[in-house]
Amino acid sequence: MKRGVALVCGGLILQLAFGAALAQKAPTSAKASNSKNAEQSKSSPEALDPQVAIQMANDFFNAAQVMTADFVQVGADGRRAEGKLYVAKPGRLRFEYAEPATMEIIADGTSVVVRDRKLKTQEIYFIGQTPLKFLLKSNINLQRDVKILSVAEEKAFTIITVEDSATFGGTSTIKLFFDGKSFSLKQWQVTDPQGYQTFVTIHNLDLNTAPNPNLFKIPSDAPWGSQN
Repeated sequence: MKRGVALVCGGLILQLAFGAALAQKAPTSAKASNSKNAEQSKSSPEALDPQVAIQMANDFFNAAQVMTADFVQVGADGRRAEGKLYVAKPGRLRFEYAEPATMEIIADGTSVVVRDRKLKTQEIYFIGQTPLKFLLKSNINLQRDVKILSVAEEKAFTIITVEDSATFGGTSTIKLFFDGKSFSLKQWQVTDPQGYQTFVTIHNLDLNTAPNPNLFKIPSDAPWGSQN
């Protein structure tokens, strides 16, 4: 269960590189070579500057002060779970898992609790131990708050890979997948200190509707009661 925060709250370090090297062929003539190079230069997309990508990521997170989304999670064991994600910055978050999953994760601004409705257990952690700082801080600066390992473009995504040494159990690696056109967050992958990976994809993202504040209350006197 203690691995739950590192796994669920989240995920392969990539070499910093943009674009693809063009295969070189021996030209039949200087004119043909120049013509071919001009054609390739014209058709190749312009690579996104890493610093620009990092700033765009910061802008997205800082503009998204509230968030509601559907999520699909694939754990280290390959098991799939889905549910609803709610965020209200600063520091409030809820992963509400659909049945048959029995887990839920709640952050109230100070603590993060991992609750298992079936086992009737809950474990509380300091909010700074979660690798999801990018979802919790009202003013995120990736270069300040985590260590940036790489920025890369892959298919339809811009991927920023970061390292967070303050997570539970040691250092976690987080890969953030942004849509190549809109630069909205689409996926993330967390690799915990033990090397276990969790992959989360979000869709139906709503950045305008504020979630019910009661969703972020951590029950104390009756932990298995319903949230009103």
